Amino acid sequence: MEKRKGREVVVSALQFSCTDDVAANLATAERLVRASHKKGSNIILIQELFEGYYFCQAQREDFFQRAKPYKDHPTILSMQKLAKELGVVIPVSFFEEANNAHYNSIAMIDADGADLGLYRKSHIPDGPGYQEKFYFNPGDTGFKVFQTKFAKIGVAICWDQWFPEAARAMVLQGAEILLYPTAIGSEPQDQGLDSRDHWKRVMQGHAGANLVPLVASNRVGKEIIQTEHGNSEITFYGNSFIAGPTGEIVAAADDKEEAILVAEFDLEKIKSKRHSWGLFRDRRPDLYKVLLTSDGSNPLL
Repeated sequence: MEKRKGREVVVSALQFSCTDDVAANLATAERLVRASHKKGSNIILIQELFEGYYFCQAQREDFFQRAKPYKDHPTILSMQKLAKELGVVIPVSFFEEANNAHYNSIAMIDADGADLGLYRKSHIPDGPGYQEKFYFNPGDTGFKVFQTKFAKIGVAICWDQWFPEAARAMVLQGAEILLYPTAIGSEPQDQGLDSRDHWKRVMQGHAGANLVPLVASNRVGKEIIQTEHGNSEITFYGNSFIAGPTGEIVAAADDKEEAILVAEFDLEKIKSKRHSWGLFRDRRPDLYKVLLTSDGSNPLL
């Protein structure tokens, strides 16, 4: 029997601290994308909302001015040029204005610079320091998979990463790699609460349960935002990582330093393992109707 050829892809997670200056952050992102490309990367993930500070610490009317329409968005256009020049795939996180709606969104840029489409964050958190419901409508795109030059990619955003249903939905649609751009750190209401290990283990579980590689990119640094009740402060804990298809961590960053993580995977070999393991053969969708409920009994119509 003829042996199947491998299909290698090199994925990368970037990690850096943000200023509140769009041009400076864009320059940092570009510098790191170029450095990652020199390491052989094909798919390069930049952290969530990297254009500025994570502004959702406060509920401020003036912060809506940070949103821009998807069409002709200057940061997306810049990243399209960069992706085309380097021949790499770059998902671009941005604060989207769509008429009177606002979304936490990702544009998927292919290696030829083409914009393959939009994903809007589905799960919107609302807690001290992470008051996203003030700014973002719940996403209306559904979970999406993008056929890029190098792989079929499923991308979701930050709080989405805590929901196994999202990961499974993307892999059911053919995702070969899962990407999660993120902004997460300390909890302003409880400085003793450190979620980093929990955060990593949940996503490692997604990788293992679906037998796909997973890439998570988070920011680092302390950010202080003025709120109506005084200053709010979050120290973002980084810990960006790349997990293999059994959930094993193959590359990891620390909680302070700028980082470029790189890992190579043979997608054809992983596909064979995923198929032979039987997880998708032995699923029972007919028994999962309870997942369409909020309380375990009443279906959501």
